[in-house]
Parts: sequence; C-alpha cells; structure tokens
Amino acid sequence: MNIQAPNRVAHSYVQQLVAEPARVFPLLCPVREADWIEGWNPLLVVSASGVAEPDCVFTTAAEPGDAIWYVTRHEADAGFVEMLKITPGVTACRLRIQLQASAAGCDAIVTYMHTSLGVEGDAFVAGFTAAYYEQFMRDWEARLNHYLEHGTALAGARE
Repeated sequence: MNIQAPNRVAHSYVQQLVAEPARVFPLLCPVREADWIEGWNPLLVVSASGVAEPDCVFTTAAEPGDAIWYVTRHEADAGFVEMLKITPGVTACRLRIQLQASAAGCDAIVTYMHTSLGVEGDAFVAGFTAAYYEQFMRDWEARLNHYLEHGTALAGARE
C-alpha cells in the first residue's frame, strides 16, 4: 500500500455576474456551457434529463487520457453545484460553485481544488497559481457575462 501526503492546491474567486441566480444556474452545465464557451464540446454526456443533474457524468478531452467529470451535487434552489473531475494519472479535482444574489445580478463563488495523482499532476499543481487562476476566472466571468448580455458566445480563444 502506498499512502502519501497530498500535493494539492485550491483557489476561490468571486465572479460578479449580470443576471440573477435562477438565470445563471442552468448555464453551469456540460451541455449549456456550449452556449457561452466557444469551442466547448464534451465528448460524452450521460444524463437522464439531457442537462446537468445529480449523478450526471461527462467526459472532456485531456492528456494523457480523457477527463471524467461527475456531478456530485446539483441544487438549483440553493444555487449550488459540485463536480469531481478525474484526469487519470494527473489530478483529481473538486469544483464547487455557489451563486448568491447581488444588486447587479449574482456573485458566483468558484472554487477549484486539484490533488496530484503523479508526476504530471505535480507539474499541474505547481502551475495552478493564484495569478493563473485569477486570469482563468476573469476569462470565464467575461464569457458568461457576454452571453448573459448578448445571448451569444464571446468569440476568441480561451486562456
């Protein structure tokens, strides 16, 4: 048995979104993300309803093998979703998003926690800096707000 201390990194960011939680929450979905993220295209979505729900599973392209995502909690009334993302041999990730109403629409508290599963994961964890995460979250926030304001995906490459 090989038991190791975790090599892990976690960051949170508060996005300020221009719509109320009830309008934003359905967009936090592997199917609906294609509406607002140019180029988003999961390889497989396993869902009874056709969108995000508890126990929804989806896969995305990743190296060295496709990433497997599992929706562990999906609470529309509370504006809360939690997913696990496993990239075999690289990282295990927990993603939590909590929406809270605000005067301008809502805040989305987005937290990623990555745990290394090996040498490639160690490199990923080292590169998942606060500065990188802030840039990633600002891009996501801009794309989501553009869609909420214009109904179209923001053109251009993602960071």
